[in-house]
Amino acid sequence: MISYIFEIGGVSAGFGSVAIGGPWKEKHAILEYYISPAHRNRAFAFFELLMTSSGARFFEAQSNEALFSAMALTYATDVASESIVFQDGMTSNLAVVDAVLRAVTDPENVVSAIEERQGGGEWVIEVDGTVVGKGGILFHYNRPYGDIYMEIEKPMRQRGFGSYLVQELKREAYKLGAIPCARCSPANVPSRKTLQRAGFVPFAHMLTGSLRAP
Repeated sequence: MISYIFEIGGVSAGFGSVAIGGPWKEKHAILEYYISPAHRNRAFAFFELLMTSSGARFFEAQSNEALFSAMALTYATDVASESIVFQDGMTSNLAVVDAVLRAVTDPENVVSAIEERQGGGEWVIEVDGTVVGKGGILFHYNRPYGDIYMEIEKPMRQRGFGSYLVQELKREAYKLGAIPCARCSPANVPSRKTLQRAGFVPFAHMLTGSLRAP
């Protein structure tokens, strides 16, 4: 990740961040863009400067980030929703008979993942000693957010294990001082329903696309 600071007369006016490694190694993408309210009359100029300086021709913007989304959509040549972003909206009280949650990752490693903003913790759900599903919390977002994911074994699906696991992972996130969130594909209706039963509510889309040169 490379970050750029925008200045006017030696005073900071905002910043932008561009991902250049991992999945973005061949497709450098703008992931963050912020301009202070006092300087937003130059928002387009700063965004064009960011594109020119970084050479980035792709973006990933969360739709609830109004300024970044406005800039990205202005210069976009194609836009798609990569995923729906969910936030915790209510506390559920789901129960599954004989289901037991068990941590797989050592607590010390989970703490390290939180501090380093890389990796996370994994848990499994068992019934009579048999693993029926697994999930975890990834800490690759800015603190204090933790991204919850899960997968249930095919023969055990549609029995409530998925929502129960998400519910319990939410509780684990709070114990760790993190705020749980989640994502899923807009087309993945079963995952959408599972997340909502566990108290998650949709609040944004992760938008992706290409940027034309200014």
